[in-house]
This record gives sequence, C-alpha cells and structure tokens, in this order.
Amino acid sequence: MTSATDWCVVAPATRIDRLEARFHGHAYSPHRHDTFAIGITLSGVQSFHYRHGHRSSLPGTVIVIHPDELHDGHAGGDTGFQYRMLYVSPALIQTALDGRPLPYVSGGLSQNDALRRAVCGLLCSLDAPLTPLEEENGLIDLAAALDASGDARRERSRVTPDRLAAARVRDYLEHHYRHPVTLEDLERLAGQPRWTLTRDFRALFGTSPYRYLTLRRLDFARRLITGGSGLSEAALTAGFADQSHLTRAFKQAFGVTPSRWRALLSQG
Repeated sequence: MTSATDWCVVAPATRIDRLEARFHGHAYSPHRHDTFAIGITLSGVQSFHYRHGHRSSLPGTVIVIHPDELHDGHAGGDTGFQYRMLYVSPALIQTALDGRPLPYVSGGLSQNDALRRAVCGLLCSLDAPLTPLEEENGLIDLAAALDASGDARRERSRVTPDRLAAARVRDYLEHHYRHPVTLEDLERLAGQPRWTLTRDFRALFGTSPYRYLTLRRLDFARRLITGGSGLSEAALTAGFADQSHLTRAFKQAFGVTPSRWRALLSQG
C-alpha cells in the first residue's frame, strides 16, 4: 500500500530521466535496470541492498547504481527519506568518454566533490526540461567525474568489443521494441554469433540485448501510464502479452508495480 506521504515527481522528458521522491518504510523491491541510476539523498537515511551489502546514504551523499545490478530501497529511519535521481543510458556515458570502457564506482556511494557537483548540476531543477546544451555539457561533466572517481582496479575485458555491430543492434532495438525480435534477427544484423554479440553488447551498454529490449518496452509503457492510459492498454501497446506480463516485468525493473507507480505520481 502507498502511504499518503509517499510521492514521486518526474521531470519533463529529455534523454535523461530525472525524478524526486519521498518514501517512508519500504520503497522499492529488489530490481535491476539497464541504466546508470545516479542521485543524491536530500533528507533522512536512504538505505538499500547492493552488491552483497547493505548501504545507507545520508544527505549530500551521491548514490551510483550501475546497470544490471540488483538493488532495492527503504528508509533507514522512522522519518523516511527524500532524494533526487537521474537515469542515464550507458551509451550516453560512453559517447562522452569517446568510447572508453564504462567507469565503475564499486561501493554504490560516493563523497567525491566533482561527482556531487556534476549530479547536482543535472538535478538542480525538475520543473523544466534540460536544454540541449545544458544536457550535453552536464553529461560530459558527469562522465568525466565518474571516470575520475571510478574503481581503477576493476578488471577490464581484454577483448575489444565491436562498437559498430553493437550500435546497429541497439538502434534496431530502439526502433522495433514494440514488435517481436529474435536473436537470429540480431545475429544477422550484427554479423556476429550470438555469444560474441551478447558479450560486446553487455560490455558497451551494461546489459544484454534481451533486457535492453524489455526495458525499452517498459519505458514506453511507463510513459503511457503516466499519460493516463489503462494498465491493460499500456501492456498491449508496448508489446507485452498481457497486463500480468507487464506487471511482472515492471516490478523486476523498477521495484514497484505499475499500479503503485501510478498512485505515487498522483500524490506528487
């Protein structure tokens, strides 16, 4: 059940999704998504399980959740917590880094001043969409700060991924997520066997082609729900078999059901 004091406000859409929310007690069930989730705690204690540990973020602490990493969310105290968060495609970070491997902040929490400034710059106001130049400069600052504060000891793959082949697959998924897609289709498009394709895609974009496709469908369904569509209509329009299929996938990706997401928006 959604508390009357729990709410969520979503900023006007650009290439970066941004939101502010407040929760008491349980916030999100364990889930994973294909974007970086990067934000800052505004008040209270924001607690979550991440990479086999329990983290607690205090006001001013930057949170960095990497793509495809399982995590949840709950209040670390009776007063609840409030935060702002942005969700950034790994492709945007990699483009800003000119194709270098994705940076990695292993602990999930950071006190790095440059990273905090970059995050706050993109989250300073949620009332209006970011201008193209504001967004582009903010992404460059964010990518540079992540790269500088990342864990340099993380083992990198010795195999250079095929960026062009993976990008062709990503672009195809971006434009065909509402239609059936097979791995054979993607193999032909990439000119690679499925194992190579999946390995390169994950290295460059942080998740598998299948999860990337599922998340594009979920993003579309979430926009439909936010715009007032019914859950069943949103499920079918976005390419899911039915409403129950959407509900399972939605909770796995975002940690809440579609109906709770709709309720949180109505209270924001």
